[in-house]
Amino acid sequence: MNVADRRKLPNAPVELTVMGLGCAQMGNLYRKTSYEEAAGAFKAAWEAGIRYYDTAPFYGYTRSERRLGTMLTDLPRGDYVLSTKVGRVMQPDETVGPEEDGYVEPLPFRPVFDYTHDGIMRSFEASRQRLGILKPDILYIHDIGGMTHGEKHQHYWRQLTDGGGFQALGKLREEGLTKAVGLGVNEWQIIADAMKVFDIDVAMLAGRYTLLEQQSLAFMDDCARRGVGIVIAGPFNSGLLAGNRKFNYTDAPAEILARVDVLNAACEEEGVTLPAAALQFPLAHPAAMTIVSGARTAGQIRSNVDWFAEEIPASFWSRLKERGLIADGAPVPGEGA
Repeated sequence: MNVADRRKLPNAPVELTVMGLGCAQMGNLYRKTSYEEAAGAFKAAWEAGIRYYDTAPFYGYTRSERRLGTMLTDLPRGDYVLSTKVGRVMQPDETVGPEEDGYVEPLPFRPVFDYTHDGIMRSFEASRQRLGILKPDILYIHDIGGMTHGEKHQHYWRQLTDGGGFQALGKLREEGLTKAVGLGVNEWQIIADAMKVFDIDVAMLAGRYTLLEQQSLAFMDDCARRGVGIVIAGPFNSGLLAGNRKFNYTDAPAEILARVDVLNAACEEEGVTLPAAALQFPLAHPAAMTIVSGARTAGQIRSNVDWFAEEIPASFWSRLKERGLIADGAPVPGEGA
């Protein structure tokens, strides 16, 4: 499989390259990223054939959207797919500090959660202005769910249902201002809840269907049956499967590190690179449309592309199944090929 290969969303007129570029790093996630570094990563992705780019107002408190817009607007609009997100209204605030929510030197616009009809419309309009692009191809509701909101979850969920948030999303799709709508979240359960009350086309699921964890397998199977495409984000589980010790954006607990040690041992026995396995595994599921990985530099992009192209023997996947490292019933690369 090549990163430039494409898969079409089952129920929307959008084709995604099987690898996409996540642009949180353009917003200075965890450390400062120069514009030149960000532009270099974008150029390397473009040269590799990657044509799907995902951003959000939250990333760098609008920095990511602004930067990505400068890179896209001189390119033919039909040559790439762009997604951004709604659910936070970015309000001018001179008290924004030197580091907020993991972003270094964020711009002076503080995120305020607002999933109401008017909040989503305001967020969408502001994103169009920052990006310089009138019609993003995909629009995600960002970070709804208990993981983000805790005891306030029901309050914000009601903004989507009773407050007209889903209605706004549907209206934007009906009017042709975006081609596909859905959720961009870290928990599969909230996507399942949304599918009960609103007709989504796609969802970005970060870190929940990976080589490290497949508790969402039954949900993924349901999405495949219902024609809801899944964008796999966070395939390295916050970088843990690519060599750091983070998991879900924090230090990995001992039991997770132990599981990674077992995965590493299997990789060494088969001569496989763990990040390559992490990138390739989720795309074997029929619901998975593309895999989106963040990259800060051109070198990181090239590493991702090389890992994606690495030949992995069928015996490796069999070894993982024998050791209980892949859930029963989870498809693996090469099956049925």
